[in-house]
Amino acid sequence: MSVPASSEQRSLTDFPAGIRDLISRYDGFLLDQWGVLHDGSRPYPKALACLERMRQAGKAVIILSNSGKPGSENEATLARLGFPRALYDHLVSAGDDARDALMAGGEPAYRGLGRNCLLLVRPGEERLADGLGLTPTDDPEAADFILLMSMEPPAQSVVGWRPLLERAAARGIPMICANPDRHRVHADGHLHEAPGLVALAYEAMGGTVHYHGKPHARIYRTCLRLSGLPAARLLAIGDSLEHDVAGAARAGIDAAFIAGGIHRGELRWSATGELESTSCRRLFAREGLAPQFVLPWFQWN
Repeated sequence: MSVPASSEQRSLTDFPAGIRDLISRYDGFLLDQWGVLHDGSRPYPKALACLERMRQAGKAVIILSNSGKPGSENEATLARLGFPRALYDHLVSAGDDARDALMAGGEPAYRGLGRNCLLLVRPGEERLADGLGLTPTDDPEAADFILLMSMEPPAQSVVGWRPLLERAAARGIPMICANPDRHRVHADGHLHEAPGLVALAYEAMGGTVHYHGKPHARIYRTCLRLSGLPAARLLAIGDSLEHDVAGAARAGIDAAFIAGGIHRGELRWSATGELESTSCRRLFAREGLAPQFVLPWFQWN
């Protein structure tokens, strides 16, 4: 029933003014990038200053991204957008998580997987599969599995890839999804399709999908190892309930939800741009997720 759920959210979720109110509670922070630090084209107005203040406070920072690109390419993007490398300790991407699993080959999903892959990436990003010893093919009948790493909407879409997916599903080959995000915030303010929607469509066709990135456990184990901190001393900051908040909860890590990201259009904002907390609580009750904290944006105060 809605009344008990709303009451529970009220007791579980705080609405601090900014990261300054939380900084002393944690030794390390896991930061999403899209929807928190930037929109893909420019940084959010208060993000850089907030990150600088966190580093001045001596906190460990790991950028945790569902990008299918390797960490080095994400680091280059952040540098181009004005985020110096000194402002974070590590960048962990879903793409690197998938590549690591493919290279190691020891997990059940990867034993005997085969080397011929139907590679689904943005035009010009075929390099994302380099160094894995794979043979890319555009023929589902010749593929041992699908490797989904990136997409460029609207030129690439679930609808456009559906014929390939249906042929692959008919053969029963698995998919490795190296970016589970279903939507991403674009610079135009709209939500665009992301690879996770393609994976969801493949599952609906009866296909098997092995996911990498948030909210799945493997990538959080990497972050815990790199940080050298216990889960209780980390705070995950992200704008996706499905990925950032749910993933942190599964890993035993507190979460701060950024309302101005991917869920912005589902929430109510005043005429002066202030977040209405009741709309957050309704969203949390509907999704069955309760972050410890909510901030309108990634900001110091």
